[in-house]
Amino acid sequence: NSRFVYLDPFVGAQLAVAEAARNVACAGGQPIGATNCLNFGNPERPEIMWQFARAVEGIGVACRALDIPITGGNVSLYNETDGKAILPTPVLGVVGLIEDAATATCRAFRSEGDTIVLLGESRDELGGSEYLKVIHELVRGVPPLLDLVREAALQRLLVKGVSDGLIRSAHDCAEGGLAVTLAECCFDTGLGADVDIPEVDAAATGFGDVTTLFGESASRVVVSVAASSTAELQAFAAAAGVPATIIGRVGGDRIRVAVAGRGVLDEPLAEAERLWSCAIGNHFESQRAIA
Repeated sequence: NSRFVYLDPFVGAQLAVAEAARNVACAGGQPIGATNCLNFGNPERPEIMWQFARAVEGIGVACRALDIPITGGNVSLYNETDGKAILPTPVLGVVGLIEDAATATCRAFRSEGDTIVLLGESRDELGGSEYLKVIHELVRGVPPLLDLVREAALQRLLVKGVSDGLIRSAHDCAEGGLAVTLAECCFDTGLGADVDIPEVDAAATGFGDVTTLFGESASRVVVSVAASSTAELQAFAAAAGVPATIIGRVGGDRIRVAVAGRGVLDEPLAEAERLWSCAIGNHFESQRAIA
């Protein structure tokens, strides 16, 4: 995963495996196989060969922990410009099995009044984030911690919860953090959200609400369930050892986010979705204007 720039690519490669498998589990699929494309600079340089070896090692550890075999892949080396290598970039693809296609779910909220639940924990982690890259033009930092035992438990819960019809929507919390994930859950259906999320103690980074909203802690998923099934999901998560926090309700035509009771975001859903859906075109239009 090229978002992480630090001394050892081992953890970044594990995060790439975990995120790819988690996306499959969010749809209700049991991850059953993975492939990869490993992109690096000149392996004749010792530091590049070391990056490559550590990334492969990290992928192996994560795949064994999540019981996902690597079925194949390819390697792209000597990716350099003027002697400067690309960032170490292992790309992972994971496929899964859904026994009954009718049970598959998606990222978007389904019904007005459903309960929104955050599975997993948010921590004081901002390294390698989209926030740092987009807002501060910084690609650096220590990546989020990854506990593969907790990750496996979360994925098992997702697969079972979706197949049983308990979880009505599920969206992996990754690039952009919790705030972006919540917004994406609202798009395509016209259903807004009103949430109040716990505050992350950001003493280490000093970024306060930014870390709470845009930190990219691993092993987190935003799900929705029928209001009448909220207690059942909480009990299910507790039995699985997965933290589950009720953070709000689906409904309305705005995206409202509070942090520990303090309102921090209140945006019209339609405008947020317009910006999101036109992002690629707007980016290249601005680049053309500069040129």
